[in-house]
Amino acid sequence: MDESDAAAVARACAGETEAFRVLVDRYSRKVFRLAYRMTRNEQDAEDVVQETFLRAYRRLRQFESRSSFGTWIFRIAVNVALDLTRKLGRYEQVEQPMGSDEDGAERIAQLPAAEPAPDRILLSGELKHKMESVLAEMSPQVRAAFVMRHYEGMPIEEIGSVLGLKASATKNSIYRAVQKLRKELEPLVKGAVVGQQRSAGV
Repeated sequence: MDESDAAAVARACAGETEAFRVLVDRYSRKVFRLAYRMTRNEQDAEDVVQETFLRAYRRLRQFESRSSFGTWIFRIAVNVALDLTRKLGRYEQVEQPMGSDEDGAERIAQLPAAEPAPDRILLSGELKHKMESVLAEMSPQVRAAFVMRHYEGMPIEEIGSVLGLKASATKNSIYRAVQKLRKELEPLVKGAVVGQQRSAGV
């Protein structure tokens, strides 16, 4: 059975460096995925991962075991990524409130899946490229919220804890991302469907 995060943290705090390596191995890929989607650059993402775990190691005794280590490490990663984004002069915008729609964040599921079936390979590639492009236009905070929800499957409360937002603000950030993606992706999907219908003589 895998060692729990809390047990690994306790051993690391006791001076066992190998215990911290367990935590690095467990979370480094997730942190990299989040960092990459926030910075849009592989080298920057690697720098974020390195700095995140360096800060975590230095502050390990500040970790409160009653909370999730995953939430704690993601919070550090987001802060590091935001710091880097500001340092590099990439835009930072303040999101304005939108009308509430608690189910809005789930609407992305209504988009046709870009499955790599033979007749959808081209569409899949186009959708992926367009989606990455749209995500890159979002503020780091909104992008982070969307990635944690729809790529990492994290609950709203945990995402809010990572970003320091209330549940309503977290849902609003995700909703913004979903609405922007729907607006940009739906024309591409509809165009492909019409093309397929014409080819089929419908």
